[in-house]
Amino acid sequence: MRFQPISSKTIISKVALTVAVGLLSLVCSLGWGFNSAIAQPATTQPATAQPTASQAPVVIDGQPIFQVSAFGQFSAQERADLINLQIKEAIQASEPMQVKLEERNGAPTILLNNRYLLTVTKPDTVSSNSPADQAALWVPQLQSTLQQAQTERSTSYLRQTAVIAVGLVIVAFGVQWLLRWLEQRSCQRLLQRVSSTEVDASSADNTKLLKLIFKLSGTIVRIGLWVATVLYITNLFPFTRQGSYQITRILLSSFTSSILTLGNKSYTVIDVLILVGLLIGWFILAGTLSNLLRSRVLSFAGINRGVQEAIVILTRYSLIAIGTLVVLQVWGLDISSLAILASALGLGIGLGLQNIAKNFSSGLVLVFERPIQVGDFIEVGDLKGTVERIGGRSTEIRTLDHVSIIVPNSRFLEMEVINWSHSNPISRLHIPVGVAYGSDPKVVRLALLEAAQGYPEILKTPSPNVLFTGFGDSALNFELLVWTREPSRQFVLKSELFFRIYEVLSAKHIEIPFPQQDLHLRSGTLSFSPPVESALIQLSSQLAHQAPAGLETSESPIEAVKGKQNQEDVQISNGSKPDCNNPS
Repeated sequence: MRFQPISSKTIISKVALTVAVGLLSLVCSLGWGFNSAIAQPATTQPATAQPTASQAPVVIDGQPIFQVSAFGQFSAQERADLINLQIKEAIQASEPMQVKLEERNGAPTILLNNRYLLTVTKPDTVSSNSPADQAALWVPQLQSTLQQAQTERSTSYLRQTAVIAVGLVIVAFGVQWLLRWLEQRSCQRLLQRVSSTEVDASSADNTKLLKLIFKLSGTIVRIGLWVATVLYITNLFPFTRQGSYQITRILLSSFTSSILTLGNKSYTVIDVLILVGLLIGWFILAGTLSNLLRSRVLSFAGINRGVQEAIVILTRYSLIAIGTLVVLQVWGLDISSLAILASALGLGIGLGLQNIAKNFSSGLVLVFERPIQVGDFIEVGDLKGTVERIGGRSTEIRTLDHVSIIVPNSRFLEMEVINWSHSNPISRLHIPVGVAYGSDPKVVRLALLEAAQGYPEILKTPSPNVLFTGFGDSALNFELLVWTREPSRQFVLKSELFFRIYEVLSAKHIEIPFPQQDLHLRSGTLSFSPPVESALIQLSSQLAHQAPAGLETSESPIEAVKGKQNQEDVQISNGSKPDCNNPS
């Protein structure tokens, strides 16, 4: 089974979709990991209450153990700080840890090395537990965590953990090298596929876009790799675990704090990132499905290229509109709350986005009315070329020099457009020809018809024709009319016809004239006024006295000036220059 080659746009869509899904999964996993790191300690423990504004965590080496509330004159944070300080002092001591539970004044009290640690009150309990039950749960949990803290400060544990940390760094470098190698190899393969399927000017832009996508995704993945490695290593050591805990809390609070409120619901950074990732992924998926519809369905349906592009554009925008509404509903956004956003968007369109809105609406008109379609050869102002793509804001025209020009859609509705391929691509070409006066018009007509024979681009029906358009200043003007169904090749066809016409006319000794003009100089009697005549006589007398012997003339200067000159005609042609000293 033979498949059509995949275009670079399809490849870019697939790569971008994969990257978007991967980044979305990375964001979700990081958010889940932060939540897990904050909510759960390293060891298996019973469920504890989630932190609230009226509670503060008791932390051992960066691991939250449980939450305490305000009691008496102490706030929740002051109470937690006192407990954490006493636990820290007990861990630094070399004596064994011993946690006991006693009842004092009718309330369960926890002792650490026979010293008072805390009294469990009703606000400290989780769910429906009583203070006694809650204290019974906290005692073994606290005991095991303190023993683990002392064990982690031993020399053997620190040496073993250092070896593991070095090994993790080496593994991280190896994974980074492997990711870079996979990135370069995958990029080279995709670039080879793009270069093998497209050789036009857009392939360079697609190549740059692919490289940018791979570079960006690779950088993000490598940053995520090293962030995860550093956080994991700092969690191994008890001295750095507290800093790791603080960084994780800051990151988590940054991602989980509310930054947007719509209606009665607030949204965090993670929520917004998930929404943006879903929308980007859906846009890319809609483009991929549209390209598959074009390449796998419409291309085999026998539909022309313009109709295919119109169906693809409508399908893409319909999928984007419907999918956006569905994603917003799934995300938990009330569509009715978008009324304010829609009004703000309308105001923005009225003030600064009116050109974009005008081009977008013009694109919809072009899609529905189809005055131009993909594949048409058109003229817009000084631009001549083939329509390659009709987008939502602009249209791409490929000129005869294979230069892509992006034209705003509104320009096609604001000015005249010559569409050589509209409804019927058959067009008539006019070839002007001039021959010298004295040529036989019938012979010229037969010569021009002969020159139009033998070209597959020229249609036999309608047949070529020759018109005698008039008498010019220097030539008899004819016009050769031929029909072709490939208007995009009209300039090449005209050039070939001019070559052929010159050969046929030269073979039949029919002269092709060049423009010329005739200049007539007429002689006559030259008369002077009396003062001028007296001055000339005086000047001639002085010249006669000053002339050397043997150079006297028998003709006076006045007779030479007023003498008759024979009438003469001087014809000046293009490329010739008359001799002014010898007019004959």
